[in-house]
Amino acid sequence: MAKLILFNKPYNVLSQFTDDAGRATLANFVTVHNVYPAGRLDYDSEGLLLLTDDGALQHQIAHPKKKMPKSYWVQVEGDVTDEALQALRSGVMLKDGKTLPAKAQRQAPPPWLWPRNPPIRERQNIPDSWLSLQIGEGKNRQVRRMTAAVGFPTLRLIRYAIGPWSLDGLMPGAHREISVHTSAPLRKKPLRRKNFRG
Repeated sequence: MAKLILFNKPYNVLSQFTDDAGRATLANFVTVHNVYPAGRLDYDSEGLLLLTDDGALQHQIAHPKKKMPKSYWVQVEGDVTDEALQALRSGVMLKDGKTLPAKAQRQAPPPWLWPRNPPIRERQNIPDSWLSLQIGEGKNRQVRRMTAAVGFPTLRLIRYAIGPWSLDGLMPGAHREISVHTSAPLRKKPLRRKNFRG
């Protein structure tokens, strides 16, 4: 059995335990010893980060060849169009190559979503909209580059699921520990969305 930590990484926290520049790190929130991130989540992104004490499980989650699906809520600038959604679903050409097709759809702003600190910059004359986006790869800052490439820059990015695991009620800065059998292949399970409580 491997130990797996599900952590809701707040905005402006590094996906590592140390930082010479004095920025907030995982050490400010996760007190479990001998666990390491399975993949990364950008400093200016929020949401699910997985940590484990098992190298094989870490590889299974983080390695690009495994193509474990990652699901995001994305707030973008502007009213997203059908053409932009179709482009995301078909694959977007970036500087480092074309992305794999993504699952993309409009969604209403999650009513239970925690406020970001600091809040995003709002412009009175420019609307915004929300997308749910699922990708199966992990290029550097991929989601932000994808939405920008189709004309809708990302304002806020929250990862809510990786494979079968989701935030499932975790508030920012909170974590939950589970045990995982590493002998069986990981299977994608239906995601459950719970209201978040402070």
